[in-house]
Amino acid sequence: MATTENATMEVEATAEQKQEELHLARNVKFLERGIAAAEVHYTHRALRTIFPLRKRLQPGVLAETIAAHISKNNSRGVADCLRRAAESLGQAQASDSTATKVCEPEVCLFLCLLVQLCHLDHNEHERGAQLSDLFVETALDLQRRTLDPIVSRIIFYYSRFFEVTGRLADARPMLLKALQAATLTNMKETKAMVLTLLLRNYLNYKLYDQAERLAARSSFPADAPNNLLARYLYYMGRIEAVQLNYSQAQVHLLEATRKAPSTPATAGFQQTVHKIYVIVELLMGNIPERSLFRTPVLKKPLQPYFELTQAVRVGDLSQFQDVVSRYQDQFLKDQVLILIQRLRHNVIKAGIRSISVAYSRISLRDICLKLHLDSEEDAEYIVAKAIRDGVIDATIDHEKGFVKSAEVHNVYGTSDPQHAFDKRITFCLGLYNESVKSMRYPGGDHRKELAYADEAIKRERELAQEIENEEYDSDSDAMDDATDEDL
Repeated sequence: MATTENATMEVEATAEQKQEELHLARNVKFLERGIAAAEVHYTHRALRTIFPLRKRLQPGVLAETIAAHISKNNSRGVADCLRRAAESLGQAQASDSTATKVCEPEVCLFLCLLVQLCHLDHNEHERGAQLSDLFVETALDLQRRTLDPIVSRIIFYYSRFFEVTGRLADARPMLLKALQAATLTNMKETKAMVLTLLLRNYLNYKLYDQAERLAARSSFPADAPNNLLARYLYYMGRIEAVQLNYSQAQVHLLEATRKAPSTPATAGFQQTVHKIYVIVELLMGNIPERSLFRTPVLKKPLQPYFELTQAVRVGDLSQFQDVVSRYQDQFLKDQVLILIQRLRHNVIKAGIRSISVAYSRISLRDICLKLHLDSEEDAEYIVAKAIRDGVIDATIDHEKGFVKSAEVHNVYGTSDPQHAFDKRITFCLGLYNESVKSMRYPGGDHRKELAYADEAIKRERELAQEIENEEYDSDSDAMDDATDEDL
């Protein structure tokens, strides 16, 4: 009985290995077809199969596939990558196989990408980092645009290995070299990936000035994939929020939430972006909508930020300090405590605004008690600053020690509705322009087919016309014969 079960398991394992070999061979065919046709979408088609292939890929099958592509005719860089990759998977002293076909760089780096994933899944981070260094060096030396989608993913996992091992700063020189190479060779996807990785690297060590200089001196590719664009916008939003550029930070964070797909796989990214977005909205003096906190994906992670928003909206300084003290560890983990500490002035401004609306005349002593300030002098200074900043429309009587609010004006008599409509119109126009730019148009290859089809139709028409003329001539001859017989 046990022998039968073992035989059944061996048969199943053999069937799984054959299926994996078929999947790998199919991906290799896609890559070779893309090289022959000079089309990148074949490469993207092979890369889309990595996620399901990653779950059931066995190191032995991958090592055999790599060994089958080792040949004496391969270039030096490709041969080194294949040999080191096969040896890392347990292929003892991988030697040149009997294959005479040259392994293309696209196929080589695709197999190297699978080797990276294999080491990452088996927690072999140090070995993966060493191999990734070789893979990236080889990819940058090749400088082929058809390698763009594969190289971008290899560089991503290269940075991931260093981040997991806690040596993210050591990956920075190679990333800067890759950015230079991608810019010179016009590898747009690789350039977009490297820019996001460098910004993440700088933000991890709180090097905001260097990150800002990098973003200012480099241009993000316009036709980069949406996932890279969303991450880039998120990092830019964080940088500008720290640099006090709240309006630009709000725009970038809002675009990041809209560029990212709304799927369960991207729930973590949506939560991270909305945490900073809520704080930036509060720093700008806006109150986020309650519906944002009721979203199922965001309800639990944004609970501390919801209580923070309530404290800012009411203008209760004691409630604000209580929320910050209770969730301080969470705010430190989210790296937003520095921004939250700036909200104290906004809480005081919100309290002063609510007081000016509720009271037409109130003493500085009552303001000090309501806002939990230290002295009347502090209350007088804060109210004066709020009047100068345009938060409230009031006057201070310094002799009698009270604040008198001005009459409430009609909001439609001001320019606020105009600014609100202008903001919405600008956003709609920008969305329309981006939609037009992102539309894909077919290349010029179809025009040859259309010309060939037009020629075929023209020949058919000429042939039909000739046949019709011949039939007409034959009918005319028949009529003439019949006329001669009658005569």
